[in-house]
Amino acid sequence: MQIIRVLGGILNLKGILEMQEAMLYEQLSDERVRCNLCGHHCVISQGKPGVCLVRYNRKGKLYTQVYGRTVSQQIDPIEKKPLYHFYPGSLAYSIATPGCNFQCPWCQNWDIAHMPRQGDLILGNEATPEQLAATAQSTGCRSIAYTYSEPTIFFEYAYQTARRARELQVSNIYVTNGYMTTAMLETFQPYLDAANVDLKAFRKKTYHRYAKGGLQTVLDSMRTMKKLGIWLEVTTLVIPGLNDDPLEMQDIAQFIAQELDVETPWHLSRFFPSYKMSDRPATPIETLRTAQEIGQDAGLKYVYLGNVAGESNTHCPNCRHLLIRRKGYWITENNIQDGNCPECGTAIAGVWG
Repeated sequence: MQIIRVLGGILNLKGILEMQEAMLYEQLSDERVRCNLCGHHCVISQGKPGVCLVRYNRKGKLYTQVYGRTVSQQIDPIEKKPLYHFYPGSLAYSIATPGCNFQCPWCQNWDIAHMPRQGDLILGNEATPEQLAATAQSTGCRSIAYTYSEPTIFFEYAYQTARRARELQVSNIYVTNGYMTTAMLETFQPYLDAANVDLKAFRKKTYHRYAKGGLQTVLDSMRTMKKLGIWLEVTTLVIPGLNDDPLEMQDIAQFIAQELDVETPWHLSRFFPSYKMSDRPATPIETLRTAQEIGQDAGLKYVYLGNVAGESNTHCPNCRHLLIRRKGYWITENNIQDGNCPECGTAIAGVWG
């Protein structure tokens, strides 16, 4: 595994044959650049990185330090993303590079997402986009998932991989915090088939205090995804004392129902102590059930509980017939017929293949 070391914000280029110039940036005066990839719109001086610590200004040009370097390549069931209405039961070739543009203290994948902040290190095994796409196809994966860390910050790598995957009839999925620009989504749209957005809260102060980002950009990104025809599912990690107030859950549910649509699946995941937030208890299951009822009362047709055994089945929103039975991340029964309920004929929103 190759190691890139960042010291005092200055990249040590020893041992690196080539860095990839970034996309979606503009050059400013005094060798500064503005990155237009995510909601931070970082203005970066010569010799410095952006907020994500993996995009770097070298002599007035912006470079990505993680292009071609993966810290994870593995095969997952699509339900792990979680995506329940996008080729259910299929496999996703999951890849990640280090880094994130958020700083959430409850991060479930902090060891790779915050690697550059933990020890000024960026690790990675070299793999070309062509290799990743070919491996996904040869291993029987229906899609490639850009996941685990934040895929927006390795946009160039994901974008080129997605283009190669499309040539091989392999779909592309973003598992993301949604903190990207409209320009990024419009650029990726021809190759991006589905996304799961982690909507962390519905209070601006929560985003500013904990994630070090903004709520509005995330909401705008989800609206844009729907407009562009990208299949969208939403996840909220319900954290005790942080975002579990019923009024906040109601605001999220109403946003999904009114600004996206009532057929957008909402995944309510149970929090377990992690990273810098190990002092909080796990989410009571009753709290999740209350949030689920709030979502259903808002008109949402598919509200799932995550990290809770036996709560991930899909039922027809009209007649409640069991459509998909899941055990953990695996499907044990799938009764959907050509995208419809076999009992009453109701069309079930999703991408079924």
